[in-house]
Amino acid sequence: MKAGGSYVVVVPLEARGARLDRFLAGFLHVSRSELQRWIGAGKVSMAGQSADAAARVRAGERIVVEPMQPPTTQALPDERVRVEVMYADDEVIVVNKPAGMVVHPARGHSGGTLVNGLLALDLFRADVRSSELTTLPPAGVPSGAGSKPGAQVSGSRPTDHRPGIVHRLDRGTSGVMVVARTAAARERLKEQFQAHSIERAYVAIVVGEASDCTFDTLHGRHPRDRLRFTTHVRSGKRAVTNVRVIGRLHGATHVECTLQTGRTHQIRVHLAESGTPVLGDPLYGKPPRDALLKQAAERLGHQALHARLLGFAHPRTGDAMRFEASLPDDVHEVLTELQRYGS
Repeated sequence: MKAGGSYVVVVPLEARGARLDRFLAGFLHVSRSELQRWIGAGKVSMAGQSADAAARVRAGERIVVEPMQPPTTQALPDERVRVEVMYADDEVIVVNKPAGMVVHPARGHSGGTLVNGLLALDLFRADVRSSELTTLPPAGVPSGAGSKPGAQVSGSRPTDHRPGIVHRLDRGTSGVMVVARTAAARERLKEQFQAHSIERAYVAIVVGEASDCTFDTLHGRHPRDRLRFTTHVRSGKRAVTNVRVIGRLHGATHVECTLQTGRTHQIRVHLAESGTPVLGDPLYGKPPRDALLKQAAERLGHQALHARLLGFAHPRTGDAMRFEASLPDDVHEVLTELQRYGS
């Protein structure tokens, strides 16, 4: 059923009634905005007609998709970017990202990012830098099979064009990240993140008195401030964060957060909307009234949130990999100070 660069998806029974853009984005593992770009350009058709993003799919329906080349990255090597590499092999790189570093080039951040630094170290293979489409079915699934039970697909699966990036940390968040060196590793790691099988633990200093709890909420973009996310939505994605108190501090709490899902700003939103925002959070917090906390937040200049632990299955061997990063000096100094005055 393959013709040129196009391929055919047959809708499985369990997907009937879903919106076209949501079904294809999840099935093909591309972002919904990218899928909508293809639809808007007339590259997705149903029954021989250009499809509408809001169309509802029917079981057994054949959808023809002609993937568009993703916009070519303008990322250039930048030797000035210092990257702390914790581990590297032929498939993956594990780094300890500092607070203040953006992960990849985007509007307003054309350089000085983690990707620019990794390019300077020549750590990406040619296939992960390329904008070519790659045929990479999920691990253990024969080539040409879909990633959902009962689904069928012919042709190539599109890949994202952010070299090796399979997850992100916010600019003001420090800690462990894994980056793929090859296109195959990128796809295998993406599958693990999508299945929520990655082990992730963060530590934070939050303003106020937090308690052990689990947040299980909807998560979506804020209706009035498009830079923010919120739990106060009628529809959205499920977000689950487990919070454990490590210790009480002066006017604050030292907590560990483990993730069952990985939504944008998830920890920051859950903590802020429960009344205990992350210290120094410029988007979801506000200057503390307490003088000591206010001074500590000003010294940090970013949220006191650190990705301490990351665990995943090696994309080629399947071996369990687990990496931990100590608190950065600035957060450790604030923590020590607040422990001293809180005792």
